[in-house]
Amino acid sequence: MDKLNSNNNNNGAEGAAKSVTSTIGNLAGGISKTAGGVVGAAGRGLGETINSTTGTKAVGDGLQGVTDGIDNGSKSVGKGAENAGQWKTS
Repeated sequence: MDKLNSNNNNNGAEGAAKSVTSTIGNLAGGISKTAGGVVGAAGRGLGETINSTTGTKAVGDGLQGVTDGIDNGSKSVGKGAENAGQWKTS
């Protein structure tokens, strides 16, 4: 009987809900990761520019640290959204 119940879990309303949440989760995750990647890349580029043009390494490195943190955080949030969309619990 368990096998029958297992096969029916992805049918009907539950299957439709999983499909919709998977699409939304993957979309939200992808957008989050992309936005963080853009912020991270821009911060690294700007930080390197500040370091090379002003000689103020602490300012450029600080900016890079902040934007790298945003990049890493957005990757984590994006992965969480994708996992939730796939109904993963861990």
